[in-house]
Amino acid sequence: MPKLWTDTIEAHRQSVHDAVLDAAATLIAETGLTAVSMSAVASATGIGRATLYKYFPDVGTILAAWHARQIARHLTKPAEPMARLQTVLEAYVHNAFGSRGHAQGMPHSAAHVAQGRAHLRSFLARLIEEAGNAGTVRRDIAADELAAYALAALDGAAQLTTKAAIGRLLELTLDGMRPTDRGR
Repeated sequence: MPKLWTDTIEAHRQSVHDAVLDAAATLIAETGLTAVSMSAVASATGIGRATLYKYFPDVGTILAAWHARQIARHLTKPAEPMARLQTVLEAYVHNAFGSRGHAQGMPHSAAHVAQGRAHLRSFLARLIEEAGNAGTVRRDIAADELAAYALAALDGAAQLTTKAAIGRLLELTLDGMRPTDRGR
């Protein structure tokens, strides 16, 4: 059982939060998403179920928090705008469809998914705007429209079965966003 207590209450809360996300990710990798329960996450984290419920109401919320943390980690790495955009799109494909290209059956409500997707689209639009200002993404199409294009194109990865095919789709999506003579 890991030792989770730290010097301050806030640091302790953050360490429990992170431990829960890490434990859930490990369990999903080991047993698959549908086998993960709140009891299993609590046990793997080394906390009681009642404590876990103080942090997260369900497994879907844990997964949403883990995904948000993954995206935030990718964004803290300094890089030029197009590299940041590519990193986020790669993370989207990997997190949404897994390493084998099959859509992950995430137990989220339709409203939760729609809210997360709207947030992701807005976030991508900001990255695309930055990359456009740097001259690495076309500017003849609005950033929000390019964000919608990228997400729709990459949703096609759910139909693919190999990493190579997913990589080709990602590269094609990025190529469609690069400046053209008209799009500068």
